[in-house]
Amino acid sequence: MKLKYTALALAAALSVGAAQSATVKIGFVTTLTTGGAVIGTDMQNAVNLAMEHLGKKAGGTDLQVVFADDAVKPETGKQATDRLVKEDKVDFVAGYIWSHVLLASMKSALDGGAFLISANAGPSQIAGKLCHENFFSTSWQNDQTTMAMGEVLNKKGIKSVYAMAPNYAAGQDMIAGVERTFKGKVVGKDLTKWGADPQLDFSAELAKAKDSGAEALFVFYPGAAGGAFAKQYQQAGLNKKLPLYSTFTLDALSLPKLQAGKLNDILGSRFTQEWDPTLDNAANKKFVADFKAKHGTYPSFYAAQSYDAIMLIASAVKATNGNMKDKDAVRKALKAANYESVRGKYTYGNNHFPIQNFYLREVVADAQGNWTTKVVDTVYTNHQDPYASECKMK
Repeated sequence: MKLKYTALALAAALSVGAAQSATVKIGFVTTLTTGGAVIGTDMQNAVNLAMEHLGKKAGGTDLQVVFADDAVKPETGKQATDRLVKEDKVDFVAGYIWSHVLLASMKSALDGGAFLISANAGPSQIAGKLCHENFFSTSWQNDQTTMAMGEVLNKKGIKSVYAMAPNYAAGQDMIAGVERTFKGKVVGKDLTKWGADPQLDFSAELAKAKDSGAEALFVFYPGAAGGAFAKQYQQAGLNKKLPLYSTFTLDALSLPKLQAGKLNDILGSRFTQEWDPTLDNAANKKFVADFKAKHGTYPSFYAAQSYDAIMLIASAVKATNGNMKDKDAVRKALKAANYESVRGKYTYGNNHFPIQNFYLREVVADAQGNWTTKVVDTVYTNHQDPYASECKMK
């Protein structure tokens, strides 16, 4: 009889062990080729730093990251996601800089049984009608950051704005966000060519903006396009005539190059964001200090959000003891966001986008003379995106 009970106990133990993954695999899709690689490399560096801080473990479970390149192309991103899910058998797919790539890849990840964690892109469709129980974001919904900018413009008493952005899902959302809160008039807007071969000559658009009579210029140009825009903005001498307000255009990736190019018109420029390297919490201080020590530069917001994506995943793996078969438990742990985020504590809304603060940031020189940013105001506190009401999840 004793042998029978021993056998049953052993069987139960083996059953638990079978449910628990020896290694939890994380696929991370980002841009590692083309001009967008400057962003993707920063994200990759942050993921590697997070893994180093974790010792490549979450509790007693090993973590492994597999990187994949999307080349800024929706079809390439989808193919990369398919390989990660079907061939590499990942438990999580994270990353995604670009909204059009995320939208193309979403079904592959979720239908394949993986949890999908966006470390950047936040298209309105996924926040609203396409929300999914196994999708989570460690960034923001696209409109939110520019909704905050609309409020900044209102506070400054600006009555008219000219808007420029690339012509893809995020660019459209960014301008829509400004229009949602800005009480003045958008007197003109240009949506420029985007993709693997984006438009980088903005002379015609800047001439139109100059002649529009607008009191300010709002732009969204991520990656290499941001640097090209900043150079042409200064060359056009628009600083005093058309003050610059932006989102996702000036960051830790572009500022060293802009400083080297002596584009001094950028100093004092303001933009909105949910994170800043000066945020006063222990996780952020460690992240920024260690990133600077390794790479010699400040981390970008892309890096901060990628670091958080790995820490969020690790928190869920630890809470479930690596049991990836219990989807309900993993989902519950992800929604709890029980980890030390570099942005400080936040919660998740019903659509699994963060409810968080948004800040007004200013380009400044630090004590060593290096261009960086600082927070000058809190625009929103615990802000939820406007599409959450369209999501049927509770």
